[in-house]
Amino acid sequence: MPVFQVRPFRRPDRDQLTELINAHVAAVVPGVSVSVNTVLSALERQPDEFITDPWVSERVTLVAEQREHVVAAAHLLRYRAGDEVGPDYRDIGEIDWFVSRPPASFWPDSDTAADLLMNACLAQLARWNVRARYASGELPAPAVHGLPRNWPHIRALYERAGFRHTGDTEVILIARVADLPPHEPRPDVTVERTLGECGTRFTAYADGRALGFIEVDTSLTRPERHTRGAGLADIGNLHIDPSAHGQALERRLLGQAGDWLRLCDVDRVLAYEAVGDGTMIDHLTSAGFRELTRTDRRWEHRPE
Repeated sequence: MPVFQVRPFRRPDRDQLTELINAHVAAVVPGVSVSVNTVLSALERQPDEFITDPWVSERVTLVAEQREHVVAAAHLLRYRAGDEVGPDYRDIGEIDWFVSRPPASFWPDSDTAADLLMNACLAQLARWNVRARYASGELPAPAVHGLPRNWPHIRALYERAGFRHTGDTEVILIARVADLPPHEPRPDVTVERTLGECGTRFTAYADGRALGFIEVDTSLTRPERHTRGAGLADIGNLHIDPSAHGQALERRLLGQAGDWLRLCDVDRVLAYEAVGDGTMIDHLTSAGFRELTRTDRRWEHRPE
């Protein structure tokens, strides 16, 4: 019988944990991986989550080990119960991410290891005595959030453990910057570049009135993260004023953004849309995007 040990993460596990995380990242986003430093930093805090991360009171990372090899790992968060915490997060416990090797000829009992680790996670959540228990797949890499459809073994594990999908489904799209519409200036429309909420903003104006804007974030692979996947950006916002619908302004703004991304040496760009927003998904696919994957947000523990 295989001998598994479930225990807290130790620093000597860092290389094996990073390898396991990158295997999951690679199944979602092409050509992206994260460094050991990125993984270790994310275990301590998540500065990108500047709203929710300050609400975290405890962090626990557990691993399942077999033959001195990490075959599964999970990172758990406990949120405080104070009034300063948002109501959806107040006094909850969450499996922030869970990674494990899928069954294979050389790991035939990997599901057993994953189940043992999940039992340890549920025991930790029980000790915290939190109001509700959630699970996700928020790895420290671009576009890896929710529970990507590319990890059926993790989905099956969550369902075996009593987690149910209770949130939204998001479509993640990708385009080569070279495939975006060409930048074609229009004499009646001017575009201004400013700093936006989610990156660099390009706003289209006509007669001094804002018609719409697009924001692109080119900092997904910041130097301190040491990721493989340079040349990747995403669309943080794309909004068209209702009065400007039907003027193909989406293509105009995507072309403007594409021109800027080429100057930034970005060759791929991501976009995220709710699965029910067929109109925006159609706009993006007609402008060079294609569906990369779908991801299911918010899994709640509801054992039968």
